[in-house]
Amino acid sequence: MASRTQIRWPLADATTPELVLEPFNSEPTFKTRIYATLKHAIANMEIYRTSEDTWLDERQLAEKLGVSRTPIREAIAMLEQQGFVKSIPRRGVMVLRKTKREVIEMIQVWAALEGMAARLVSLNASGKDIARLRKLFEEFNDSHKPSDYVGEYSTANLTFHQTLIEMTGSSVLRSMTEDILLHVRGIRQITIGRDDRASQSIKDHLAIIDALERRDTELAEKLSRDHTLGLAVYVEKHSEGIFD
Repeated sequence: MASRTQIRWPLADATTPELVLEPFNSEPTFKTRIYATLKHAIANMEIYRTSEDTWLDERQLAEKLGVSRTPIREAIAMLEQQGFVKSIPRRGVMVLRKTKREVIEMIQVWAALEGMAARLVSLNASGKDIARLRKLFEEFNDSHKPSDYVGEYSTANLTFHQTLIEMTGSSVLRSMTEDILLHVRGIRQITIGRDDRASQSIKDHLAIIDALERRDTELAEKLSRDHTLGLAVYVEKHSEGIFD
């Protein structure tokens, strides 16, 4: 069998067809920026605090963002492709909530990823970076208990988990956790104020930070994973008012 002629690019001569490529514009497109804005807004809507459907209105979104409806539609189409919203004819755009089983599975995946994040941080992060994690909780003490300041603690809690992922420096980990976080953060915000979970949460976080500071990689990974798996167990047993 005759061998095929291989065309390599860049070309050494002009006797074969030339592959012409236009350089990419590194600036994000308009619709991409709107997509990111809407996705961030959806993440902050606390869609699991109510069992009622949450709807988006294209016209109102366009007015609030000061843009035409065309890039809004394009951004919504991107959100729909990724399973965040669903366009329903003559009704609008509904923000999609995950089922109880889906959320539990997402938390379990998050636990595995966060365990790896703790391992990477233990191995690679500077002491200064790890100190940032401890600083998140320094204002909480016996006179300023997490259970008495649930709103403040909830913010610190979410920041801890996001910062741990970011400190890995792994773009793959950040990408894998980004979409999961949209739903998991909503569940964390709801459950953190129940059954004094905030008090146990800060103990878990400080134990994780202790392990990171000692560079106890195996323990840091295990504690981080078990901490998040604890949320999955709680949701399994105590999901009243979340998925009803």
